Amino acid sequence: MRARVHAGDPEAFRELFDEHARSVYNHAFRLTGNWSAAEDVVSLTFLESWRLRERVDLDADGSLRPWLLGIATNVARNVRRAARRHEGALARLPKGEVVPDFTDEITARIDDRERLARMRAGLAALREPEREVLALCVWSGLGYAEAAEALGVPVGTVRSRLSRARRKLERLTAGRARPPEEGPEPVSGHGQEEDDREIAVRSAQEKAR
Repeated sequence: MRARVHAGDPEAFRELFDEHARSVYNHAFRLTGNWSAAEDVVSLTFLESWRLRERVDLDADGSLRPWLLGIATNVARNVRRAARRHEGALARLPKGEVVPDFTDEITARIDDRERLARMRAGLAALREPEREVLALCVWSGLGYAEAAEALGVPVGTVRSRLSRARRKLERLTAGRARPPEEGPEPVSGHGQEEDDREIAVRSAQEKAR
């Protein structure tokens, strides 16, 4: 598959989309918190994967899912920045008549948004890199090495970011004050400790409740 994608085989890209589009969408939704933005991220991710196809490592083994999620993470950053600029521009416009958003009446989506809003409130204290690592390692189930491949950072950086995110979430679930700003992140040793991921999962799930 890596060789076929690298060579630009259209059928390989169709297979890649069929296999991983849902995973990319879920990851994008967790990062953006918006259905429409997540759909945009999916489209842009697979367009970018075509543009970046020659960067696929032919010597590596395993699924291309970490590569795709890495692209999706970068695309989501750009989408969020564009959304903030758009919201800022709208805020400067004169106030007009409010038009009801009837899509909010869809019960299933309202419930999902409420749950996501509670979860995102707890994650708001995290820095963007920490949120991205949490999304990749906890919700998307990537290991440290796969998350490092997705983000283009050392394994030790992924481990330290997840560890800091876990500590902050523990403080939040314990009702403590928001943690102070921290200095540059250290690069710790390689490898993944399973108990760190389990605690991070438990903290995120408790906060989501």
